[in-house]
Amino acid sequence: MLEQIKIVLVGTSHSGNIGSVARAMKTMGLSRLCLVQPKAEVDGQAYALAAGASELLSEAEHFDALGPAVADCGLVVGTSARSRTLSWPMLEPRSLGELAVQEAHSHQVALVFGRESSGLSNDELQLCNYHVCIPANPEYSSLNLAMAVQIIAYEVRMAALAQQQAVQPLEPVAYPDSSQMENFYQHLEQTLDQTGFIIRQHPGMVMTKLRRLFNRARPEEAEYNILRGMLTSVQKRIR
Repeated sequence: MLEQIKIVLVGTSHSGNIGSVARAMKTMGLSRLCLVQPKAEVDGQAYALAAGASELLSEAEHFDALGPAVADCGLVVGTSARSRTLSWPMLEPRSLGELAVQEAHSHQVALVFGRESSGLSNDELQLCNYHVCIPANPEYSSLNLAMAVQIIAYEVRMAALAQQQAVQPLEPVAYPDSSQMENFYQHLEQTLDQTGFIIRQHPGMVMTKLRRLFNRARPEEAEYNILRGMLTSVQKRIR
């Protein structure tokens, strides 16, 4: 599913940023990198900052314009600051992650990041179905390119993991029934009486609090069997 999602960098000025983006992508399981009219070559600095994600750089696709880079994508989302003049459907990063993973089942998805200094042009933004804005601190919203990619890639990965967990059937958990728990409480009280921890005739609030403890913990059947075995072991030792 994540192989259907590609990161598209437009007009990147610094080779180190390209390498750092590759690293950010690989840590989140994304592997497809597209470079549109990069101003910098993928050089030694890029490979150094990729830090183990060098295959993303060597396999990166190169394009002369954004249009061809996203031509095969059914969903294109561009990063953009909120604009009062250009009304466009906006997404938060979390919503974007969920939408990208959902649509990646049926077609390719492009997540587009603009130039370090000026972002995406209006013409480029109009190639996007949605815009995404990272809600950074308005008093200091300076995010470098790799940071922005890392945030978006993280949300994509979290959405993918959530979807995987949702479709995988959970193994049923067996719990002791009420009668078994009553037997356990009797066994526990008997054992604590034998050790001298409580007096059977005057257990006070101890057993009430222990009941509350185990009811809150809600032991599974396997854990219940362990507890009963522990109590039996203590009784054998006392005898």
